[in-house]
Amino acid sequence: MLIVQKYGGTSVANAERINNVAGRIAGEYRKGNRMVVILSAQGDTTDDLIAKAMEISDNPSKREMDMLLSTGEQQSIALAAMAVIRLGLPAISLNAMQIGLRSSSAYGNARIRKVDTDRINAELERGNIVFIAGFQAVNRLGDITTLGRGGSDTTAVAIAAALAADICEIYTDVDGVYTADPRVIKTARKIDEISYDEMLELASLGAKVLHNRSVELAKKFNVRLVVRSSLNYNAGTLVKEDVKVEKTYITGIGVDKDVARVALIGVKDKPGVAFKLFSMLAKAHINIDLILQSIGRDNTKDITFTVAKANLAETLELIKSGKNSVEYGRLDYDDKVAKLSVVGAGIAANSGVAALMFEALFDSNVNINMISTSEIKISVLINESDADRAAIAVHDKLIDSQDGGMAFGE
Repeated sequence: MLIVQKYGGTSVANAERINNVAGRIAGEYRKGNRMVVILSAQGDTTDDLIAKAMEISDNPSKREMDMLLSTGEQQSIALAAMAVIRLGLPAISLNAMQIGLRSSSAYGNARIRKVDTDRINAELERGNIVFIAGFQAVNRLGDITTLGRGGSDTTAVAIAAALAADICEIYTDVDGVYTADPRVIKTARKIDEISYDEMLELASLGAKVLHNRSVELAKKFNVRLVVRSSLNYNAGTLVKEDVKVEKTYITGIGVDKDVARVALIGVKDKPGVAFKLFSMLAKAHINIDLILQSIGRDNTKDITFTVAKANLAETLELIKSGKNSVEYGRLDYDDKVAKLSVVGAGIAANSGVAALMFEALFDSNVNINMISTSEIKISVLINESDADRAAIAVHDKLIDSQDGGMAFGE
């Protein structure tokens, strides 16, 4: 069996944990499995490297940041390979350049374009356990790029898809995917199985168990994906294709505090304004999430949307520089907001879910700034200071207090 495993930063944070990971890998290898292992940087290494960069420059070059940050994963794979070799097993560590992992040229948030499997397969044929640096790739210029925070998950799934692996196991410091963040909501429960679509929504909403782009790839290539803990041998959570059901099932509650609200007040009410605004942001690779447009007054309307906090400064600068094109009266923003979402199959077809969610927020005196819905999600934008309290209230109303914990109606 060909197994692709990925271990997060906490799983390889120190020598003891690296040796623990080496023991797990050795156990699978001795069963006759072929092993490809993707690693993140140790513990807080990436944050420490960012801090070092900030000591040098307030606005460091994105290209040079990628050169710097990619070193964290290379440390991890070399150390882990050493640990496995010490156990008497063959191992080799490889970076993105060595395996031919190609990406777009967007420094800091590149997307994987191609995985060349020749080197990996050659090392597997030699009997090696292959350690690969996560988070990094190489663009058409031959420069190192990084895939965004959490990008090692994407590396693992992309390689699993390219190799047609039997399973891709994502190891972290929790037992699997929970109905909410167990650090905030003590009654959160582990989910045994979840669909790709539901997992994608939770990942996009701030659930830090899986990188959202890794879930997109898993769905596209039907990669068998399991999330489990590196600290025990519990079963974890299986991420799979959607299973059609008639009932509405609430899978989980997501809270994303890494968002900022941007509002253009008094936008000219004429065709093409929204296109000019969002195409300008798209060219800068800035992702837009919630969008709200007012009905309009006095030949103007307001356009409000959310972006990641990391993109706020660039977003504001672009809008200011493009004022003659977009034509708005005033620019407003708020970076003290959070997005709270309920995710589950068939939510849009069951009005009772929204009613209960809004009732929970009303009972907790939480004000709603924006609302967005899809077939499997209801999201609201609220004040960041209310986020944890609101999540607990909504989880209690929609999951803890329901019969069986998850289902609504027939």
